[in-house]
Amino acid sequence: MSIPADVLQKLRAAVGPHGYLDQPQDIEPFTTDHRRLYRGATPLVVRPDSTAQVSEVLRVCNDAGVGVVPVGGNTSYCGATAPSEDGSQIVLSMGRMRRIRAIDPANFTLVAEAGCVLAQIQEAAASVDRLFPMSLGSEGSCQLGGNLSTNAGGTAVLRYGMMRDLVLGLEVVLPDGRVLENLSGLRKDNTGYDLRNLFIGAEGTLGVITAAACKLYSRPASTVTAFIAVAEPQAAVALLARMRALTGDAVSTFELIPRIALDLVLRHIESAHDPLDAMHPWYVLLEIGLGRMDSGGRQALEAELAAAMEAGEALDAAIAANEAQREAFWRLRELIPEAQRREGASIKHDVSVATSKLPQFIVEASALAAEIAPSGRIIAYGHLGDGNVHFNINASAGEDRAAFLQLAPQLHRAVHDLAARFGGSFSAEHGVGRLKRDELVRYKSATAIDLMRAIKRAIDPKGVMNPGKVL
Repeated sequence: MSIPADVLQKLRAAVGPHGYLDQPQDIEPFTTDHRRLYRGATPLVVRPDSTAQVSEVLRVCNDAGVGVVPVGGNTSYCGATAPSEDGSQIVLSMGRMRRIRAIDPANFTLVAEAGCVLAQIQEAAASVDRLFPMSLGSEGSCQLGGNLSTNAGGTAVLRYGMMRDLVLGLEVVLPDGRVLENLSGLRKDNTGYDLRNLFIGAEGTLGVITAAACKLYSRPASTVTAFIAVAEPQAAVALLARMRALTGDAVSTFELIPRIALDLVLRHIESAHDPLDAMHPWYVLLEIGLGRMDSGGRQALEAELAAAMEAGEALDAAIAANEAQREAFWRLRELIPEAQRREGASIKHDVSVATSKLPQFIVEASALAAEIAPSGRIIAYGHLGDGNVHFNINASAGEDRAAFLQLAPQLHRAVHDLAARFGGSFSAEHGVGRLKRDELVRYKSATAIDLMRAIKRAIDPKGVMNPGKVL
């Protein structure tokens, strides 16, 4: 199916001579998703620079029944940003809409356009002595619109919540071109359905987010970061409870790292160093943001860690003495995915269960994985503080890549079924996209699926928004 020439011409006119790409070499980067799982085709990439242009693009496509695939920084893990292979859809890139429209330090809010890179928003908040706490490994390239459309998580969810929790209002262009505008930045607005939440996490299937009113926070006066050895995940859960009580829930990061993941980073990443003298089976990366009234934070942490060691909840610890050491600790955590990639083939899962159940989940999932892929190396790491574990299995050195990856469907089914039995989710923070559509139908209730489809039909009756994704 090809898109009529007159429709393509209307779309070019809608965004102007500098607002589209139609040459194969320019289009190519927009047709493949981040993980290279899907390679699609499109005759046109539109790059609007205003909400009005987005509105006109969607109106034209809706009238013609042409599918629209919104793209931000293209860091999605589930194939949400690749167009179909038949060339029947256009790509809508938000990269030119990158203005910070307003900052209100007294209201602790910032209004930014969807094409703003996450790091740009963090810097804008810092310029007025405020904090935008969303933090991701891809923050130098991922965009606000994509963060919203996938309800991104990251390393600070424990204290600040998911992306849904960091937004007060949205500006959204609906499939027919109408604009839903609510950027007031109100924290109390109890006037009917919360329409904002329909679009957060919808992965571009209901409309295009063009701007958002984001929550800001006070910047910590100081930060204490520690790399802590623990004997097992159960001890880490106990340590988390201890640290939350100590700080009055000021723990922003509590990341679980197994020794095998640390070994991969030390093997493949130059300048990476083990923070502790001895090797231990598991580690926690802990970070606490302190206010001006919280004097003696480091000393209090040292005393509490000593108590944790007496209680068997910790084995050893290193507390960052300066920013360079803090960054070195963080590199060990953030470069686990890159080290896994360099090591070879891996089969990945992004699951969540209640934090209290996470240790037992890791035990049972590891046993299942060992039965299915006896030669695989289990690398379970991630956001223990909010119950989200990246349960990955790496091929052994020298193992045939293709043969190993053939085990993926069986491993996915086993791990996801187990997560469901634990009352958890098969997709904690990476969304559904194209990759996990069948999983959604398998694990969501029939009632939930019916409601989702009803919402899709009501808002996008012609099905033009990101076709084939999520539902």
